[in-house]
Amino acid sequence: MLTAYSSGLCSTSQQPYVKSCIFFLTRHPEYLLRHWTVGISWWISGMLWKLLMRSQPCRLCSFKKMLSAPKYRPFLACFTYTTNNQSNKENQRTVEKLHKFSVDIRKIRRLKGWVLLEDETYVEEIANILQQLGANETAVASILERCPEAIVCSPTAVNSQRELWQSICKNEEELVKLIEQFPESFFTVKDQENRKLNVQFFQELGLKNVVISRFLTTAPSIFHNPVEKNKQVIRILQESYLNLGSSETNMKVWLLKLLSQNPFILLNSPAAIKETLEFLQEQGFTDSEILQLLSKLKGFLFQLGLRSIQNSISFSKNAFKCTDHDLKQLVLKCPALLYYSVPVLEERIQGLLKEGISIAQIRETPMVLELTPQIVQYRIRKLNSLGYRVKDGHLASLNGTKKEFEANFGKIQAKKGRPLFNPVAPLHVDE
Repeated sequence: MLTAYSSGLCSTSQQPYVKSCIFFLTRHPEYLLRHWTVGISWWISGMLWKLLMRSQPCRLCSFKKMLSAPKYRPFLACFTYTTNNQSNKENQRTVEKLHKFSVDIRKIRRLKGWVLLEDETYVEEIANILQQLGANETAVASILERCPEAIVCSPTAVNSQRELWQSICKNEEELVKLIEQFPESFFTVKDQENRKLNVQFFQELGLKNVVISRFLTTAPSIFHNPVEKNKQVIRILQESYLNLGSSETNMKVWLLKLLSQNPFILLNSPAAIKETLEFLQEQGFTDSEILQLLSKLKGFLFQLGLRSIQNSISFSKNAFKCTDHDLKQLVLKCPALLYYSVPVLEERIQGLLKEGISIAQIRETPMVLELTPQIVQYRIRKLNSLGYRVKDGHLASLNGTKKEFEANFGKIQAKKGRPLFNPVAPLHVDE
């Protein structure tokens, strides 16, 4: 039968080769059986694939689109993900312990579900540390929900962190509130020795513990700096301020105020600080004027790139069509001209011009550029309601903080409603 099959399908030239193959297969049937099984398996898989294509065309098309889209991971990567880390099975012991402390597991799954997959967690140990500080059940649950990675931190490291924070914040009730508000900062337990040295350095500078505790919660990045780097930046600031003619006493006051208001200045490099001061001197600012700018800008000046300051100065000079001397006076009145970027300055000037305010008025009161266009519009509308036309007068009424503006507005309102005569004064009537 095989011979007939081969002779019917093959050409004359191929028949001798096919016959020799058939002869070999009749002598070795196990070879035929093995390859026949493989062929059958391939045929079955092909039929199943065809059936899948016919029964679910929409899902298959979307699946193919998913594979072709660059934002999705490769097909094999998906299978790799489902098989790693205990096949993505949650650690039931961890889940049960979290339930014990009334933690909402759904929040953890939604925010940082990976912590539930970890083999080793310290739910009870971390909760006990918080309870020893005075945290109640609600506070413990809130902290673990907001910072689930706390349960994978070493209890030893967390205890060391607790001791450091307690050395700064003596009141345990306040400390618990800080941890509840900033749990990520508290459970960042890396570089503990470096953090401890930085805390000691800040205390030696004369910063109060309440300021240092604020650094730990709102500016934790400065504690990642090696303490020597922070010391170097402080040294440059001290030397620069003294070289500008300040006294030692004024320098200490300025430095402590600067750090308390803008601790991120420690992230700058000493070279950038020197470069900025040299540039201001090249622009013709005297030492006392630079001291004035440093006091007003609270160190924000050093956080800007030199190129950004140069662009802002160039833009302001062209926008106000003024000389170098006039521009210097504008900057001294409104230091914001140095640290606002060109797009911000352009937006604010255009907003004032749309309200009918002239460039001459802005030059006279440049501090108005510290206000956003939205605030300017609101204040102008409010003053217009009293019949006060800003574009025809002075812009000083627009300036100031919200509290200062409201006080000024109240004075204008009272003056507007004041009667022309004194109602208390006696009337002289002729009889």
